[in-house]
Amino acid sequence: MMGSSFGTLFRVTTFGESHGRAVGAVVDGCPPRLALREEDIQPQLDRRRPGQGRLTTERDEADRVTILSGTENGLTLGTPIALHIANRDMRPEDYTALAAAPRPSHADYTYRAKYGIAASSGGGRASARETAGRVAAGAVAEKLLRERWGVEIVGWVSAVGEVDCPAVDPATVDRPAVDRFAVRCPQEEAARRMEEEIARAREEQDSVGGVVCCVCRGVPPGWGEPVFSKAEALLAQAMLSIPAVKGFEIGSGFAGARMRGSAHNDLFVWKEGRLGTLTNRSGGVQGGVTNGEPIVFRVAFKPPATIGRPQPGVDFAGRPVRIEARGRHDPCVVPRAVPVVESMAALVLADLALIQNARRPHP
Repeated sequence: MMGSSFGTLFRVTTFGESHGRAVGAVVDGCPPRLALREEDIQPQLDRRRPGQGRLTTERDEADRVTILSGTENGLTLGTPIALHIANRDMRPEDYTALAAAPRPSHADYTYRAKYGIAASSGGGRASARETAGRVAAGAVAEKLLRERWGVEIVGWVSAVGEVDCPAVDPATVDRPAVDRFAVRCPQEEAARRMEEEIARAREEQDSVGGVVCCVCRGVPPGWGEPVFSKAEALLAQAMLSIPAVKGFEIGSGFAGARMRGSAHNDLFVWKEGRLGTLTNRSGGVQGGVTNGEPIVFRVAFKPPATIGRPQPGVDFAGRPVRIEARGRHDPCVVPRAVPVVESMAALVLADLALIQNARRPHP
């Protein structure tokens, strides 16, 4: 098991540290003859990149992607696709004073416990900076899904702290509606209140968590593998691998635990010339296999661990210290996490699509 690789047939390996020379990904298993250029990948990186305004970190990275291998004349070759994103705005000196003590709720201690060494600045591989490689790879997966199977993936912010977004119709929400507001909530009044909540947390030198919802439309029935590679199990693994994620639920989620079966069951009906369900409390997956309904899930993000307030702690020798962070960090990660969630969903579904396609008998 390799901790920086994900997938079976559509396999992705990410690389790079927060304040190293570059981050990126290698995509192995993408089918040949898929039209692919940097401009197909860049829009999602632009949505994820830092420095987008007062709601995000002040770190300013262009996040321009370069395809180093795996394509020729704008078509994939079927060979590994190397995606390179240079780091430009590194400030490792911001972390010099913190090297002797583990920061609260960061991976400083656990990485040292595991490897006996850790990146000296910015969290290294545990930093959200690593997700740039995921997003680049996810954009490749998303293009494959869209062109070969007509799959569409849309994420949006449904909560920031105590501020909730009213119900959004998963059947019609689209990215232009989501991106109308900096917080990436498609409902204007909720977006305004969310932005105020994030601004208030920043002013108070604190941080706030939130929830990202995601819908995957057009997924055909039959994707997903029993027993340990169920579609929702792989989606859960993918989402829980994102930095700061603490929860995942699909369909009715935890609310379903409070219902009776007679109310929760999705009744089968005939619609649009095929079998379908009257409701979608299963979230598009039954028995670990997609049923043709939209896949709908939610991802919970904790408040960012780095805050402006001084905090008590101890150094690696157990001596009391005062932790004062100097790095540039998001007061809330969910606006920039939307394309990360979408990208991880695309990686899961592209892999499942190729696995399902591989078992079909050839003519």
